[in-house]
Amino acid sequence: MSNVDYDVIIVGGGIAGLSAALYAARQKLRTLIITKDVGGQLTLTPSIENFPGYKSISGYDLASRVLEQVQHYGVEMLFDEVVEIEERGIFILKTRDGYELTSEAVILAFGKTPREMNVPGEEKLKGRGVSYCAICDAPLYRGKNVAVYGWGPQAFEAVTLLCEYDNKVYLIHRGKSRIDPNTLSRNCKERFEEYPETIVKEVRGEEKVDSIILESLVDRRVWELKVDGIFVELGYEMKTKWIKSFVELNDNGEIIIDPLCNTSKRGVFAAGDITNIPYKQAIISAGQGAIAALSAYNYIQEKRGGVKIKSDWRELLKD
Repeated sequence: MSNVDYDVIIVGGGIAGLSAALYAARQKLRTLIITKDVGGQLTLTPSIENFPGYKSISGYDLASRVLEQVQHYGVEMLFDEVVEIEERGIFILKTRDGYELTSEAVILAFGKTPREMNVPGEEKLKGRGVSYCAICDAPLYRGKNVAVYGWGPQAFEAVTLLCEYDNKVYLIHRGKSRIDPNTLSRNCKERFEEYPETIVKEVRGEEKVDSIILESLVDRRVWELKVDGIFVELGYEMKTKWIKSFVELNDNGEIIIDPLCNTSKRGVFAAGDITNIPYKQAIISAGQGAIAALSAYNYIQEKRGGVKIKSDWRELLKD
């Protein structure tokens, strides 16, 4: 057996990555998820009515329930961003925070990644007060002053969740619209403040976030707001340039896979919205995650000298 940190590392914590982790863990594989957030784009959806087993469920709740299953099976999670993958008989994944982790197989399931503010101080304070995942980090900020930067269902979910931890919550966004107070819980109404038509100009702090600099889009007034953390909810973007020399991409920057979720690189699999499969639906991403995990398991078993398993989908069709 190779001397590696994990059997399989999954890059991405959306529904595809979580489903892959669930299936990998049930196959007794040492599994790690590396992601900036949990749920990904799924958490933008206020109501899902076409996922089997649920008449209606929010994307946030669905992601939370799958996360509970994944944690039950002992899957490890690292909230970070993979910036490079190398192959030297095993796979070496390097992260933005300086980790180097090894695995026998890799599943790429990062979909679209959280959009960043691109302001001074953001990069320096990632993971030290700058967060892109309220589900993951809200428990760390109980009784604090926190900001949510963004608009839409995902930002509203973050506000609601952070209020549950007795935080003072500031919602900051560029739009003129204001959140309907009737949609907030009583606890949230007492702890909530909104700054519309406002942007974040800078994040300040040394070892952790101490404050953010805001600018009004109405009168260009600039001021400092003391906070212990900021949750960035600005949507998602496709970021695959970093991997284009490692696996084959199509003209849209999507990872090309076969029906068994194999990429052009043996031992590397892909699932979810990041692939060239045209149907971008939660149930399809979840199914692809399961396929990728089972394909990774088969690959690992074959690599370790087990029974020869057909890994080419064309071979399977001959049976």
